[in-house]
Amino acid sequence: MIITRRSLLAGTAAGAAGLWLGGCTPEPEAPPSPFIKREGQRLVRAGTPYRVVGANMWYAAWLGADAPYGNRERLVRELDRLQSLGVNNLRIMAAAEEGPLNNSIKPGFTANDGSSNETLAAGLDFAMAEIGKRNMTAVLVLSNFWEWSGGLQTLLYRATGSYMDMGDPEHPWPAFADATAEFYNNEAAIALYHQHLRNMVSRVNSVTGTTYIEDPAVMSWQLANEPRPGGSDEAIARNQDRYLAWIARTAAIIRSIDANHMVSLGQEGTQATNGSEELVTAAHENVDYVTAHIWPLNWGWVAGDDLEGTWPAASELVVNYIDTHTRLAAAMNKPLLIEEFGFPRDDEAYSPDAATGYREQYYRTIYERVEASWRDGGPLQGSNFWAWNGEARAAHEDARFQDGDLAYMGDPPHEPQGWYGIFDSDNEMLGLIREHAAQQCVGIEGQCPA
Repeated sequence: MIITRRSLLAGTAAGAAGLWLGGCTPEPEAPPSPFIKREGQRLVRAGTPYRVVGANMWYAAWLGADAPYGNRERLVRELDRLQSLGVNNLRIMAAAEEGPLNNSIKPGFTANDGSSNETLAAGLDFAMAEIGKRNMTAVLVLSNFWEWSGGLQTLLYRATGSYMDMGDPEHPWPAFADATAEFYNNEAAIALYHQHLRNMVSRVNSVTGTTYIEDPAVMSWQLANEPRPGGSDEAIARNQDRYLAWIARTAAIIRSIDANHMVSLGQEGTQATNGSEELVTAAHENVDYVTAHIWPLNWGWVAGDDLEGTWPAASELVVNYIDTHTRLAAAMNKPLLIEEFGFPRDDEAYSPDAATGYREQYYRTIYERVEASWRDGGPLQGSNFWAWNGEARAAHEDARFQDGDLAYMGDPPHEPQGWYGIFDSDNEMLGLIREHAAQQCVGIEGQCPA
């Protein structure tokens, strides 16, 4: 038989037809992705809804550092405590910029000259390795609008030589927020920010040998902690377009490096836009989920010395704030996370011995909204309380952080130590968190996500 191109094609076609009629084994389905993804208003991991029962623990990398300022043994203990409560997600800093600002944590991920601190980056590696061991995930925050980690104001200082301190009596609010928002208009400062971002997103974990891109313990890369377009209405209007362009541009850079992980903004919600729902929606257009933060005392909704008298009205404001952002998220068909919420101890005391009665009411208010969304299939997918103090205790009688202090806690250096954080001895609060975590499987058939 003479084999021609025509006969070869005919035989191939016949063979293919035989295979189509059942002569071959179907290709096995690809295993479900280990990375958390967005599907409409839900977060999903390995094909199962992923509900966030989270905490803020900004200082994890500092504890994880193999350095005099680190404490790996404590980090392991704290992660074990959080895991035992049912916490499955941590929001932690993957950036800090050293500079002249008061109250900024030292050391930073980048030094004054912009060089990288490999020891602190390796501390983040250790923390992420331990988080992964516990099947927990982390949101990695890539800068800060506020001064306590250096942040965008420090990047502006590196680019211009000028800076403003938060709380400077000569520059009362909203001067600091307006000045920091000039970051979005300064290409040199943005370039410094993007340089650190690229270093972190493309990093290989020195403990596990795995790239961050391939690490399922990363839930999302977050552009910054609470980035605002300004403080005054005038600054917000002036900076709005550049602010939105920075978000879109940065999200695109992250995705060009890492296609596996989500991108989030870290915005507070309408509090960051002086009430503009339209700007909140526009700011979240190019990220994967909506964020909101709730701070009743900081925002003047309650008085620390009169929680009994001011909490009832504030509780309504809290519910309204959640409902507003739930509505916005639903309209965008995106998940919502209340990724920061904090409340003082009774009488606005700082001691671990002080009661937490009103804080418990506040947490329950938020947790009830989250649990209702889990039951009803709404966009609110979880929350991260602010913040975890664990076994740390204030080193000074005035509860103020000083340079060189090593008892890191959830209350950052610019705040009284013990103001908002949850201590390992807060039994009522720990029980409340544990009860909430037990509800994360409601409405999910099959095995509960760990």
